[in-house]
Amino acid sequence: MFVKNINDCYEFTANDGCQIREWLHPENDPVELSYSVAIATVEAGRHSYKHKLTQAEVYLITDGKGNMHIDEEEREVNAGDAIYIKPSSVQWIENKADKTLRFIAIVNPPWSEEDDIRIK
Repeated sequence: MFVKNINDCYEFTANDGCQIREWLHPENDPVELSYSVAIATVEAGRHSYKHKLTQAEVYLITDGKGNMHIDEEEREVNAGDAIYIKPSSVQWIENKADKTLRFIAIVNPPWSEEDDIRIK
């Protein structure tokens, strides 16, 4: 059995500007997974940078609300929403609320810094 508490995860700023804690990653943890799981936060009034991943990604919004942008589409998202992001889609999320926006990010195959490309 492997158990890892989110509070034991190192926090870093990803290429998209979100604060990230990698919960499970097959390169860093003794798990056999074809994906990685992280928790991301965007502070009130802030947004991530436009970026794209070469992998598929799912956001599971756990707290707050915001606007999700994928390619040319924009949609309001709230706690309880799941968002599928196709590989290589230009994406960013903005927090228009007065509290932290928090979501779980599942990336398949696992997230890697070199596959997370910021769009200028």
